[in-house]
Amino acid sequence: MNTLNDEVQSRRTFAIISHPDAGKTTLTEKLLLFGGAIRDAGTVKARKTGKYATSDWMEIEKQRGISVTSSVMQFDYDDFRVNILDTPGHQDFSEDTYRTLMAVDSAVMIVDSAKGIEDQTIKLFKVCRMRGIPIFTFINKMDRQGKMPLELLAELEEVLGIETYPMNWPIGMGKEFVGVYDRFNNRIEQFKSDEKDRYLPLNDEGELAVDHALKDSPLYEQTLEEIMLLSEAGNQFSEENILAGTLSPVFFGSALTTFGVQTFLDAYLQFAPAPQPRNTTVGEIQPINEDFSGFIFKIQANMNPKHRDRIAFLRICSGKFERGMSVFLSRTGKPINLSSSTQFLADDRNTVNEAVGGDIIGLYDTGNYQIGDTITTSKELYQFDRLPQFTPELFMRVTAKNVMKQKHFHKGINQLVQEGAIQLFKTIRMEEYLLGAVGQLQFEVFEHRMRNEYNVEVIMERMGSKITRWAEDEKIDENLHSTRSILVKDRYDKYAFLFENDFALRWFQDKNPDVKLYNPMDMSE
Repeated sequence: MNTLNDEVQSRRTFAIISHPDAGKTTLTEKLLLFGGAIRDAGTVKARKTGKYATSDWMEIEKQRGISVTSSVMQFDYDDFRVNILDTPGHQDFSEDTYRTLMAVDSAVMIVDSAKGIEDQTIKLFKVCRMRGIPIFTFINKMDRQGKMPLELLAELEEVLGIETYPMNWPIGMGKEFVGVYDRFNNRIEQFKSDEKDRYLPLNDEGELAVDHALKDSPLYEQTLEEIMLLSEAGNQFSEENILAGTLSPVFFGSALTTFGVQTFLDAYLQFAPAPQPRNTTVGEIQPINEDFSGFIFKIQANMNPKHRDRIAFLRICSGKFERGMSVFLSRTGKPINLSSSTQFLADDRNTVNEAVGGDIIGLYDTGNYQIGDTITTSKELYQFDRLPQFTPELFMRVTAKNVMKQKHFHKGINQLVQEGAIQLFKTIRMEEYLLGAVGQLQFEVFEHRMRNEYNVEVIMERMGSKITRWAEDEKIDENLHSTRSILVKDRYDKYAFLFENDFALRWFQDKNPDVKLYNPMDMSE
């Protein structure tokens, strides 16, 4: 029987981050194929066939071909248990992604070889750097024409400020792509070949050790020159720097054709960290600590629309989860019985009886949990580090089209708000419902889900962008409300102001120096 330490050491938990269309969902699918979790990958492009990506389970994702929620998938491979968190690539859902990055021990960054580093990738990368998360880079779509490999490496280093070490190197690209020179495994992996001929060994000088037509190709000669340049002028391989998050191992491949994916997975599992200690209000908690603990980083309503359920996603940080165990919710100090729990392959779920540090499990939630909640069996009620809370920038006034559907309207809005992608406010005098979000797409998803999951048509009235600041005081003079500084209460009954612009904010602060305002983003650093 495996000890807790052995179980924890076999876990690898990572998030896949990228810009939309870089191939994130496709790579996820291919990793699941190798883990035996699925038999048939539905490519994201193949919409007309009715085949959708396994990790894109929500109806709107299937229609648009994008991921707007973070999916959790688990599979076993080569004595490891791998937890993948597939994050939304769309920037309007970056808050969900930021919180997901708090629940992993490493990240896999996918870069489109034709586009290089894109804005969304930079933002997410900065969060990883801030947390010191090890980053593994997969440069995708090498079977299409793209930027030169040396240019892509330079971009990674200059734009992201991280050192790189190419684990393999492309031989040609686009129509001339013939494979990769595998520096780490000392072999050449051919792109289009039978399984038995796929790998060609290299000799001690780093050249082909067998007779092959590739030797006569100018692409081969060019690759040898570039490999020599990398060996002489490139960064040294350092496992220590990988774990510190300052050196990113780089892999070239093509997720759509499954080329280079298994080589990447094998190397990732060898060098990625096992579950790491986590900071709390009472110091670091080690994953092999016998007391069970974890934190809620995501809440998702209606993963099964037929059952109107709600799942709280828990990152286990220490100890062993056993179904039916009793834990304390640190925020309230109340005991909770964890009798209903699940593990995921997108929307396919299995009841989970045991799990350990590093695993992600789902807890059926009847309204007990909030994002950021800590649960533990320890009598000492501590809290894990705060999760980032974004300040909404865009606002909509929302009402139910049909007055007779107010009950469904309130239920739907309250459940969807608890997921954390949109925030709910009420005006002080009229008690109108206002929704705040980081991006426009979140409103579209909200409207779609209200219609499809709660059978409620809503009227959305644009209010434009606002600057949101919360008030520190529990009592506020309601006469401070104006058209340029709208006074509202959030869903926790805390006062906040929605300012028309920077000028309105400064004017208000000058006129009301006694009203202390704050931005929650400043508290998440």
